[in-house]
Amino acid sequence: MSAATEPQTSPVPLSTAPPGSLRTAPPLRRRRALDWRLRFAGLSLIWGFSFLLIKVGTNGYAPFQVTFGRLLFGTLVLAVAIAWKRDRLPSGARTWGHLAVSALLLNALPFSLFAYSELTIPSTLAGICNATSPLWGMALSLVALSEDRPTRRRVAGLGLGFLGVLTVLGAWQGFHGLDAAGTAMALLASLSYPIGWIYIRRTLAGSSHSNLSLTGAQLLLATAQLAVVTPLFTTLPTHFPLVPLLAIIALGTLGTGLALLIQYGLVAEVGPTTAQMVTYFIPVIATAAGVAILGESLAWSTPVGAVIVLVGAALTQSRPTRPTKPARPKP
Repeated sequence: MSAATEPQTSPVPLSTAPPGSLRTAPPLRRRRALDWRLRFAGLSLIWGFSFLLIKVGTNGYAPFQVTFGRLLFGTLVLAVAIAWKRDRLPSGARTWGHLAVSALLLNALPFSLFAYSELTIPSTLAGICNATSPLWGMALSLVALSEDRPTRRRVAGLGLGFLGVLTVLGAWQGFHGLDAAGTAMALLASLSYPIGWIYIRRTLAGSSHSNLSLTGAQLLLATAQLAVVTPLFTTLPTHFPLVPLLAIIALGTLGTGLALLIQYGLVAEVGPTTAQMVTYFIPVIATAAGVAILGESLAWSTPVGAVIVLVGAALTQSRPTRPTKPARPKP
């Protein structure tokens, strides 16, 4: 698929973006070598395992180093894709300025916060915190976007979702045994995404540049931001543990670069509404991976709260159906 035929949306992953936040072109009905359901499942696995990879990466490297490596390898994947499709990076100082802000809000900041949070909280909890992004997005859009009108169902979903968050955190126990700083960083990372989406909607929606071009530039700028920040807060490693290094490479090439390419194909083929359903599989896979592979403990409140969060998030994304007018009888 050439860059010219890609749907013009933001350079933001739509997996957790509120539906309708950006206008998209009609899905392209083009035959694929690999069925979209298999690619959907692959994307769910890749993003679900990302939280495990972050945890493994931080076992050998500083959080900023994990984020820098993730962005670097993700950028390299998109650079190859841009060269393969003979696409070009965006032009114009204004566009690059907006992309620098979106790179901070959608990549550099949340990726770093998740990496730091997993120093003290399980990857399962980080994955569930990520699922709160649609809830934050719904709450913020009611304030920042005048066209998003609240409905009873969406407001109920918002309340239900945050009730699920309190269940996951064990509020009735006074948050006993919970690392407050790590959990707060994971929730702030999830909050950063919808702030970035709203910013892009106000500044870059309807851009004539392709998704691939915008995202490549965005990741490039995020990598440059981490290249400046990382040396200020970390020291160059004296040795390079292999397993954490492989986790960082996988996190960048698969969890960032390849995942975005897969998602764009899904959006073009089945539309953003279906593609974003991957959101509801990520915490399930992240929890299963953390428990089965890393041996993380799992209290009953975690899966129960996660289900409540996902149901609430689904309600906030629902749109009221307009009743169809009955056809007039022909004379």
